[in-house]
Amino acid sequence: MTTISRVAALSLALLSTTTLAQTVDAPATPADATPAEADAAAAGGIEDIVVTARRREESSQNIPVAVTALTGKQIDQQNLTSFEKLGAYTPQLTIARSANGSGGQITLRGIGSNPGSIGIEQSVAVIVDGVYYGQGRIINEGFFDLAGLEILKGPQSLFYGKNATAGVISLTTANPTDTFQARARLGYEFNAQQVYTEGFVSGPIGEDLGIRVAARASKMFGGLIKNVSNTTSFNLRDVATGALIPTTAPPGIRDVPGERELLGRVTLQWQASDDLTATLKLSANSNNTNNPAWNGVIARCANGFSFLDKVTPCERKFVIHQNRFPVGVGDSFPIVGADGDTFNRYQSYNATGTLEYAGDAIGITGVVNYNKNINKLAVDADNQSFGAVNVYATERVAYNAFSAEVRALTKSEGPVNVLLGGYYQSTKRDFDQFAFNANLMNSAAPDPKYTYVAFSKDSETEGETLSAYGQLIWEVVPRVELTGGVRYIHETKDSYFFQPYVNPALRAPTGRFVQGTRDTNVIEAAQTFNNWSPEATITWRPTDDLTLYANYKTAYKSGGFSNSALNTVLGSPSDLVFEPEKVKGFEGGVKSTLADRQLRANLAIYSYRYDGFQIDFQNSQTFAFVTTNAGSVKARGAELELQFQPRAVPEVTLRSAINYNRARYGDFLAPCYSGQSLAMGCTPGSYRGGNGQQLRGKPTTNSPEWTASLGGSYETDVGQGNMLQLTIDSRYSDSYFASAFNSPLSRQGSYVNLDASLRLRTPDNRWEFAVIGKNLTNNFVITGAQDAPSTGSGTGTNNAVLADQRSYVSLPRTVQAQVTFNF
Repeated sequence: MTTISRVAALSLALLSTTTLAQTVDAPATPADATPAEADAAAAGGIEDIVVTARRREESSQNIPVAVTALTGKQIDQQNLTSFEKLGAYTPQLTIARSANGSGGQITLRGIGSNPGSIGIEQSVAVIVDGVYYGQGRIINEGFFDLAGLEILKGPQSLFYGKNATAGVISLTTANPTDTFQARARLGYEFNAQQVYTEGFVSGPIGEDLGIRVAARASKMFGGLIKNVSNTTSFNLRDVATGALIPTTAPPGIRDVPGERELLGRVTLQWQASDDLTATLKLSANSNNTNNPAWNGVIARCANGFSFLDKVTPCERKFVIHQNRFPVGVGDSFPIVGADGDTFNRYQSYNATGTLEYAGDAIGITGVVNYNKNINKLAVDADNQSFGAVNVYATERVAYNAFSAEVRALTKSEGPVNVLLGGYYQSTKRDFDQFAFNANLMNSAAPDPKYTYVAFSKDSETEGETLSAYGQLIWEVVPRVELTGGVRYIHETKDSYFFQPYVNPALRAPTGRFVQGTRDTNVIEAAQTFNNWSPEATITWRPTDDLTLYANYKTAYKSGGFSNSALNTVLGSPSDLVFEPEKVKGFEGGVKSTLADRQLRANLAIYSYRYDGFQIDFQNSQTFAFVTTNAGSVKARGAELELQFQPRAVPEVTLRSAINYNRARYGDFLAPCYSGQSLAMGCTPGSYRGGNGQQLRGKPTTNSPEWTASLGGSYETDVGQGNMLQLTIDSRYSDSYFASAFNSPLSRQGSYVNLDASLRLRTPDNRWEFAVIGKNLTNNFVITGAQDAPSTGSGTGTNNAVLADQRSYVSLPRTVQAQVTFNF
């Protein structure tokens, strides 16, 4: 598609929707109105949102950062209760869920970390209440009872440290209120037959002490996707006796994911004095599904049918083909139960303590956090119902982190102020995995738990980070600010990987996989990284309603160790180790509020170069895992955001955004995708002795050139003071490759998603009834893709057949009704 046709398609998509917006503002209710919102409502016009993008409270219109900010009220109205919903709602942000590896992929402006390796941390850092969470499994955490959300675009190393090379998603949970407030909500989503409830109670429990208790629970009695697998019959081959033992793999659970979640948070806040505030937040989360690969659809195949069974169609439909573990296998297989059901069980625990001193001359903030999550799963790993080739896996991953940060900001009335900070983090990840493959068993295994195990993995990484940062803030002349800062990071990671058991038929030297112990045939790495990340910004505010800025930024993402890889005779220890990812570049913009605060127009232009771009690859034919660094990636683009709220028609709010982004690989000799032929650019022997391709000039994964959003709301009195609000939102995306290696079968075509809601509120804002629809066009949208295991053939030859694409799809159409009561 040419650029002209893309613009035409974009224009048509925008014009086809009558009203548009990224976010929707409703009149603040007595239960959730803040003083700032009350002042804005009294003044009229467009509301400013207070953000903490530079670790201090500022208006989103005054800071020299491209930021999308939502208040708690807007988050609630858009029903953004998960990372996936946030990704489906926000242009240039894509969030994919994966059963394997890191469990998730967050991509912003075409920069993200594909999820194949659990050792790669996200390029988009997730911050919750000022604390960094780097694991992809963070997408299992639900959104609820939030005070605000900020999406900071571009490198953010100075204020947020390592692993913020593409941006930051910062969540702030709600604090106790000065007066008693409470909310109860009950809802039902029709597609998944999901019942959910949530609420909070907040208020003072003493003269200077407040408490807030919030909880959310939900259960699906149906599912979002159908599993249409059939019973498969095959023979287990006992390598100890040579016997063939017939068995079957029953169909998997039909309605997936069958999610059950329970989230709770308790917040205590003590106002020790006028200048000193102490806050303690304790939270827990449980998220269970009946299939970790519930969104793993075999969407496209070379000949339209499964490479394995030749008869199952590969279709862009919300259906999967997955089975339970074979009969008898689950009896002794580690982690899975005797029923052989697939599952994913995620639990997390978090404690955050914050101490804030707001003196006249200096402000000091200290944050201490401990968080832990445990994820267990059992999965039909080939995502296809085919008896001749079966791949099942179970795994347990435990991750815990302790961090402490302190920062101080001077408040001099003179032209110069200083921010200084220090950060410490200690982490540990334990990874255990067991795989069933090639229908093998071993009745003479040294431990009964290995009877049906083809290979197992045992890996661990312990990390420690020390960091210091500072920023000089100089008001050169009134309304002109020059800032310069730098962050230093020292990081160590100590890792090991071995395969405690390998079935004799697969064991080296005659087989492919290397069996080992903690002392023999173990891959170890002691890594040390040091980095300086400087940045500088100039900001000019010629009027209160106009901000112009330009900055130079750098950032760094940690290198590491791929805990979920494999030790094979075809690979090498270097396949498990990868180096840091670094970025540098420029960004500038204009932020304006015009026409007596009726119109907001913000423009940002950027150009960044990423060196050592981290990427993960699994060869579906050889089962080799490679975690490596691309030569470079260049990301350039422009973003325009508009918001219109006419004083003559205050019932109407309109917003739109149009974004252009071009993210392309530089010099990057990469592995070939499975089934890539010579004619498609695969050259034998060019990549580490294996098949390689040159990706120079090719797009990165999930990087559409054009994206946009358009929407709006209309509110009217329907009698007796009852208010009716209609909201319509749309999101356009150009086409893109969902595979990091540009497999042609992974291309996602352009699409327009449509969301809408209808809300009816009583005059006192006590009761609200809402109907909320997401993805009403029911678009099948792929947010990530990998070559399916054991598919594809002839890579690097003239007789190649492309691998089936295991695609991660976003949510189908959902429609829910909910009632809310504010006490």
